[in-house]
Amino acid sequence: MSGAGRWVLSMLLWTWGGTIYFFLEVVYKTVRGEPERISWTMLVLAIVLTIPVERCGAELPWGCPLWAQALACAALVTAVELAAGLVLNVWLGLGIWDYSGLPGNLMGQICPQFAAVWWGLCLAFIPIFDWLRWAVEGGERPSYRLWGPQRKDVTA
Repeated sequence: MSGAGRWVLSMLLWTWGGTIYFFLEVVYKTVRGEPERISWTMLVLAIVLTIPVERCGAELPWGCPLWAQALACAALVTAVELAAGLVLNVWLGLGIWDYSGLPGNLMGQICPQFAAVWWGLCLAFIPIFDWLRWAVEGGERPSYRLWGPQRKDVTA
């Protein structure tokens, strides 16, 4: 696959991943009775946040444990969430999310509970992106080292 083709594939994965996350966000806020807090900015932010998830899966070696890949991605997602929250919620006053009622929050924009949610989502999305990329590009079949020093590959 050409370099341009790889970028097109990455952009499609980012759009797909962001759209799936945005759908989960809409369901979550609707079920909680907060549909007024749904914003198109979350779709844009979700697409932006899938970039580090997709790139970690594409660039990190298979020997890097999956939990560590997800942890690195979750840290990036949390950092971007803080920056976006400061702009969207604090500076512009859009009130899209507010974690101020949760323990350990920072300015109501990030908290350990949602950092853990991001870790779980990254844990799921990294292999999904890898398998979709492999299905299109071919190459080395995805395998993951889960825990410990010995190599334990998991393939579906």
